[in-house]
Amino acid sequence: MKWLPSVTAALLAVLALIGLFFLVSAVADPHLLFGIVVPYAAIGLFLVGIPYRVLKWARSPVPFHVPTVCGQQKSLAWIPADDLDSPYRTSGVIKRMALEILCFRSLFHNEKFKLNTLKKLQFDSGRLLWFGAIAFHWALLIILLRHLRFFTEPVPGFVNALKSLDGLFQWTWWPGIFITDAVLLAAVTYIFLRRVVLPHLRYISLFTDFFPLWLILGIAATGLGMRLIWKVPLLPVKELAIGLITLDPPAPPAFIGRIFYLHLFLVSVLIAYLPYSKLMHSLGVWLSPTRNLKNNSRMVRHANPWNPAVKVHTYEEYEAEFRARMKKAGLPVDKE
Repeated sequence: MKWLPSVTAALLAVLALIGLFFLVSAVADPHLLFGIVVPYAAIGLFLVGIPYRVLKWARSPVPFHVPTVCGQQKSLAWIPADDLDSPYRTSGVIKRMALEILCFRSLFHNEKFKLNTLKKLQFDSGRLLWFGAIAFHWALLIILLRHLRFFTEPVPGFVNALKSLDGLFQWTWWPGIFITDAVLLAAVTYIFLRRVVLPHLRYISLFTDFFPLWLILGIAATGLGMRLIWKVPLLPVKELAIGLITLDPPAPPAFIGRIFYLHLFLVSVLIAYLPYSKLMHSLGVWLSPTRNLKNNSRMVRHANPWNPAVKVHTYEEYEAEFRARMKKAGLPVDKE
């Protein structure tokens, strides 16, 4: 049960943030603090943290040529090379990275293994994780793009089209709920349960694994609450959003409920937390040498530039030094 304190601590941390919001908003103006100060502070931490992490990764030495490959490497002309799983050209690396970032290709090939009844190792497909991960990330991306309608005027056509497609079932099966809302909640729930149910994942799961999941669930819950229970007018929300990005926040409107400011506060916490957490894997994959390097070690010599200069003793020098002794011992020599 070593995982239980991590789950509980992460949940209590999110509940503490919610409690802090209601405590402060009861005695202070939520518009000024949670509608202006906190979002600007979160954006500031985000803009500082992202370059810091990226530059830190970019400065890390990569002394070895370590692309992860599983296909035929480029060798002889008559042997076809796998330009996707073992890319030796820049075009192959671009295709590989695009499939990795957009489709999670390596996760799609994930396999799990177990001992069967005959005590033999049995491999099986592990694509349920791929499905949950891609559903979560694409649903989150679409939700972020839908929210562009609050920051733009006029609203771009693709945002309206995306909103219409996402709300296809609003007036039939799921009134008031977008498709991506349901997909996101289901995906986050699956990712959470997977960490709790599988023993080997429970063992390695920490507070930093559960906190973002609880936080995203809180953001999703407050977002759905604004649409289904506590109705929030869109016009003052859009005025505030445009005012924030133009550095001209409006006066506090009297008819935005506290549920909106709670939603914005949790979003701000996630934005500030992202650069300093494991969520930075979204940018770290771009700088991963196992993915972004060409597998051309048979075509190009890769020398470690950080190795110190070493004085070598060549064979010619060795033979010149010991030729007489080698001949006396009956050893062959290149030069008489």
